[in-house]
Amino acid sequence: MENTITFDDFTKVDLRVGTIIEVNDFPEARQPAYQLSIDFGDLGVKKSSAQITTLYKKSDLLNKQIIAVVNFPKKQIAKFMSKCLVLGAVKDNDVVLLNPAVKVKNGTPVN
Repeated sequence: MENTITFDDFTKVDLRVGTIIEVNDFPEARQPAYQLSIDFGDLGVKKSSAQITTLYKKSDLLNKQIIAVVNFPKKQIAKFMSKCLVLGAVKDNDVVLLNPAVKVKNGTPVN
């Protein structure tokens, strides 16, 4: 492995569980994507853009719990401001969302 990190590096990444509460098409994105609003409990609602349109319909995503990095700086994507990074495993060219096996409280840390 080329890029190893220390445990201290890992602890700087704030991974949290959130629930998708709104899904919209994102026609301005270069690659097909959705705009997501995600409830992180006490951390509030954060928005993210996700290129997950090949495996997920909008209706599949509503109320789905996901895992995201919530302490990245904001990122402008077209006219949309993304405030977290939703995590997924890449299978071929598709992204499979990471999520807890059982429902947990929004905002729960992932360690």
